[in-house]
Amino acid sequence: EVQLVESGGGLVQPGGSLRVSCAAPGFTVSSTALTWVRQAPGKDLEWVSTIMTTSGNTYYADSVKGRFTTSIDNAKNSLYLQMNSLKSEDTAVYYCGKGRNIRTMTRGQGTQVTVSS
Repeated sequence: EVQLVESGGGLVQPGGSLRVSCAAPGFTVSSTALTWVRQAPGKDLEWVSTIMTTSGNTYYADSVKGRFTTSIDNAKNSLYLQMNSLKSEDTAVYYCGKGRNIRTMTRGQGTQVTVSS
């Protein structure tokens, strides 16, 4: 059974940094594509980043490029999203997912990130 568990969300001031994590107890993270998506209140699901773990290639939405970094830790079987220079518009529930199709991929329960002064 595919399981994903996000953690690390919280409240941060504009310009600050935060790292969210995604543990994957049900499969090996190095064997598949992994995706971060987010959903702000009243808005549709938004793709943030995808890492192709077999090649190491990573892709980012224009809205986060240069500020966010996706990585994996094979020893911990986990996925991470390092978020720097956070803006109020980054406020959302962040989800990790197995695969690339944000509509059909299995996702975790999400972690809330709030950027506010």
